[in-house]
Amino acid sequence: MQPDHFEIKPYTDLYRQQILTVWEKSVLATHHFLTSTDFEEIKELVSNINFHDFQVFCLTNENMVLGFIGVADKKIEMLFLDPEYFGQGLGRKLLEFAVKELHANKLDVNEQNVNALKFYHKFGFETFERTDKDEQGRNYPLLRMKLIGRKIKG
Repeated sequence: MQPDHFEIKPYTDLYRQQILTVWEKSVLATHHFLTSTDFEEIKELVSNINFHDFQVFCLTNENMVLGFIGVADKKIEMLFLDPEYFGQGLGRKLLEFAVKELHANKLDVNEQNVNALKFYHKFGFETFERTDKDEQGRNYPLLRMKLIGRKIKG
């Protein structure tokens, strides 16, 4: 697949199952800190999300969803990429889109998700607050970040 064949398209319900599959694959590849019970509980929560409640856009190649991003009130609420496409600049492509087109300038990230934290720092996000628990009260601290400066080209 060539990068010029990738498109960012608005979410439709036709993409729902693909998004859930990308979410699961991505979380299994990056959230090693989750217990299996917590993973299953979070998976159930995610499966019940109404993606129309957010500005959700899918990174596709010929209608196959490779990743997606969701924004609400200028905050990135979700950014997940199929692990098969890690390291190819596609996460950055989604993040650039959210910042430029949706004016996103803040996000939360699990403190234990070290690679995501590095990714967001490289982009120009800085931590301004830390929580002891995630939004469901689990012992997974969140780092609240905001876009301070652009450190990458684009």
